[in-house]
Amino acid sequence: MAGVPTYPGRSWKGHRIEGLLFNSRMANAIADDENPSTRGAWSYADGDWDAGRNTREFIAALPSYRAHGLLAVCLNVSGGSPQGYSWHQPWQICGFTPEGALKPDWAARLESVIAACDRLGMVVILGLFYGKQSGTFRDEAAVKAAVTSTVNWLVERNAANVLLEIGNEVDLENVWAHPIIAAERCHELIELAQQRSNGKLLVGTSLVTLEAPPAAILAKSDFLLPHGNRVHGPDGPMQPAPHGIRLQVRNWRASPAYRGQPLVYNEDDHFEFDKADNHFVAAVESGASWGFFDYRRIRERFEDGFQSLPVDWTISSARKRGFFGLLKEITGA
Repeated sequence: MAGVPTYPGRSWKGHRIEGLLFNSRMANAIADDENPSTRGAWSYADGDWDAGRNTREFIAALPSYRAHGLLAVCLNVSGGSPQGYSWHQPWQICGFTPEGALKPDWAARLESVIAACDRLGMVVILGLFYGKQSGTFRDEAAVKAAVTSTVNWLVERNAANVLLEIGNEVDLENVWAHPIIAAERCHELIELAQQRSNGKLLVGTSLVTLEAPPAAILAKSDFLLPHGNRVHGPDGPMQPAPHGIRLQVRNWRASPAYRGQPLVYNEDDHFEFDKADNHFVAAVESGASWGFFDYRRIRERFEDGFQSLPVDWTISSARKRGFFGLLKEITGA
């Protein structure tokens, strides 16, 4: 409901939960692979890869996520590595044409997810660009066209439950085919989306840096999306160098360019949900939202991982149960 904070009145162990936005990375929920040489790798045990089935099964799982207190899912129109991490990515997973237009089949799947989330009172954090797929775009004009076409599409549909993430980890090295997406210039695309939506969309971008993001990104972003993948531990050792979620939050907020925006972790592959202190708890105690990033490790089963294709979207593994169990406790769902 508009104007009502998330988790109203909720606190956990003395920490305010009201106003936070707990989420899970579901980057490939609307994905398809258009490379015939790699498409077969994502086959189900009982049939070929099917993008429509993937999205339908994702939507069917949403009520279970919501019942455990999850309020946001993170998608990307350019997907995410179906192997979790992989330098060589030969598949073609991107919902944009080389000219920057939304592909109709992708748009239809996205529309069904946005509508399903809206019915459940959930938010979609919608990413546009993913490093290894950024070569899809013909040139910088096509990148800008992808931003404007998506914003136009969202505004036309009055998609009030969508937050826009320009790029996934725009400070990653050697992955962006077009410099305008990378950290030094990404603020240009943030501003383009804000202006195009006439203030109807909130816009940001995600980064992995432990230190504060570029001042221009902090100055333009409506909300901040730190990632915890390169951060090791809630606090981490003080020697040889300090690391940790609490330090990352302090660094981001300490920047002179920080304007008080919410910090929303929307990707972190550190778990240890059975321990008293972990990345999730550290974020909560720091007043930041946290997001679960789960992918299938080597020799794991179909049931493991929310990003690795094909996906079992149910809460079907010990890791998933650990996250959703702690989430339910923290949110009082």
